[in-house]
Amino acid sequence: MNVKPDFSRSSNQAATAPAFLSVWDVHAYYGESYIVQGINFNVHEGEILALLGRNGAGKTSTLRSIARTGSPMVTKGEIWLDHQPLHLMASHEAATAGLGLVPEDRRIIPGLTVEENLQLAQIAPPIGWSIERLYELFPRLGERRKQEGVTLSGGEQQMLAIARTLARDIKVLLLDEPYEGLAPVIVDEIEKTLVHIKEQGMTTIIVEQNAVRALQLADRAVILDTGGIVFDGLAEEVLENEELRAEYLAI
Repeated sequence: MNVKPDFSRSSNQAATAPAFLSVWDVHAYYGESYIVQGINFNVHEGEILALLGRNGAGKTSTLRSIARTGSPMVTKGEIWLDHQPLHLMASHEAATAGLGLVPEDRRIIPGLTVEENLQLAQIAPPIGWSIERLYELFPRLGERRKQEGVTLSGGEQQMLAIARTLARDIKVLLLDEPYEGLAPVIVDEIEKTLVHIKEQGMTTIIVEQNAVRALQLADRAVILDTGGIVFDGLAEEVLENEELRAEYLAI
């Protein structure tokens, strides 16, 4: 009889560092569809976590559940950020508590320049990185500060979406498919930026179909399959485990 491999336990689960973000027994639905099925994982302060899986595994739904976007609807479980109960908050309250979501569609505001998109993010406190500091991080945005945001290239719009999120004072950066549709040279540029952001102490969760690139960037990985966690451990463990990658990531 063939027994399906169990990759759900890892030596990393015994890590002694306290969790900065904790997801505990979270269940979520889109209407009648049971999408997130009782997941548990921790993220430690300052690390990058890659949240991976095949299409439909529940990655984006998990990210949206953490961000409290309203869809999918979380029906059970707890989500804590730096001792704050996100599961009791609306999306705007979670944002004020320190969550910064960069959505897959970027949501650049039409009619506003690059600089106006950034200024809008800083209308109300808490304010994060200064606009000039963001231009140092993304020189292309500084060069195009007076250009309408929606006329930027795809890579530049992704840079603007990340910069706009950092313009708020956030504790955790949530990235949904940041490399999608971008040329490799632009992915390289954004990846270098994410490394720099990590060096500043930012905690990050990245959902990405380009699993190898995400794993090379990340400290740890959580792999989902049909709404449940099948692996929680070091990113390098996934890169080294061909059976695990073939089973759940098709790489």
